[in-house]
This record gives sequence, C-alpha cells and structure tokens, in this order.
Amino acid sequence: MKLYFSRNPNPRLAVAVARHLEAQVTFEFASPFAPGQAERFRPLNPNLSIPILAWPGGSLWEADAIACRLSRDVGSDFWRTGDDEPDMIRWLSWGKENFARACDMVHFERGTKQRYHLGPIDHQLVEEGLRLFDTTAAILEAALGNRQWLVGDRVSYADFRMATFLPFNEVAGLPLEDYPALARWYRRLEAIDAWRDPFAGLDAPHLPPVPQQGA
Repeated sequence: MKLYFSRNPNPRLAVAVARHLEAQVTFEFASPFAPGQAERFRPLNPNLSIPILAWPGGSLWEADAIACRLSRDVGSDFWRTGDDEPDMIRWLSWGKENFARACDMVHFERGTKQRYHLGPIDHQLVEEGLRLFDTTAAILEAALGNRQWLVGDRVSYADFRMATFLPFNEVAGLPLEDYPALARWYRRLEAIDAWRDPFAGLDAPHLPPVPQQGA
C-alpha cells in the first residue's frame, strides 16, 4: 500500500499514525491540486485531497478512515475497539467539531492563508477561534487532570486526532501553556518519535514559510 501525503495537518496526522504503527506502507509526497495532477488522483479520491491510502484496485481517503484501516492491518488497539471504542469515538467527534476546529480556525488565518497568500488575517475569526479554544481547552484540562491519555492508560488515535493542529502552534500562537494538564499531555505526545517528526527520512518538501507581519 502507498500513503500519499504532504506536510499539511491532516496528511501529517496520517503519516504519524502509519509510522507509529510501523505499518507496511510506502510514502509518496503528493500535490493533487498542482497543475497536471488532478486526473492522476481523482480516481483515488474525487475530492483530490490527501491523505490517500492506495493499493492495487482500491483506495481510502480521510485520515480517520486510514488510521482505522492501518490499526486493523497491524492488529493494534491504537484505534480502540471493544468497550473503549465508544469513548474514543466520543473524543474524535467532539474534538473535530470543537477543540480541533478552534485550532484550525486560528491556524488557518495566521498560518495557511499567509503561507499561500490567500488574503489578510481576519482578526474577528481569530478572536472567535481563540474563544472557542479557551472553552474547549478548559474541558480537556478537566478531563486530563487525573489521566495521561484521553482513552485508557495508553496513547490512542484519539490523542493523535485531538492534537492535529498543535504541531503548527509556533505559527498559530494558541495559549496552550495556560492549561497545565493539557500542555503536559501534549509534551507526552511530543516524546513519541512518530508524532514529533513523522517525516524523518522521507522526501517531504517543507511548507512555504509564513511571512512576518509587516514584511
């Protein structure tokens, strides 16, 4: 199987999962929206977005689905099953619509738009994202106050998914350290090699730099 990826948040997440699981996949950097690439990738994903997991005769897109497939392939409970699965699904669902959404709102304005010259920062959207971050970070702070991981006593895909945008926080500038339990949780994630540097040894061009404000 081949995992098509880039350094953007969701493809980064998929690569981190594959490397953490030591899945038997090859990695290929891809830009489906680049000139001349759409027809190559449309049969694999009609949305043309990555990550894409492909194999002879089939493909799978969306990071959550790819994480589920790879966990099953290697026989790992990284994607929880059994009694822990509802709890994991709860965090995936809530995180996507709340904490990760807040992180995405701020990162998109301060990071993505600036990298790709998509217009000036919308400071009203940044403030909205920061308010949502504070509300949702407080919920995670309480949940992580007496445990190390979101589900059970070991890292799971729920932790990886919740943290999707935090590797880009140098640009986003979210006040993570205002929430000590949340910050400790993220430091534990960064101690995992596959999370901290999923692209080690891969041919993975860096993202365009974010221009300094006023430059």
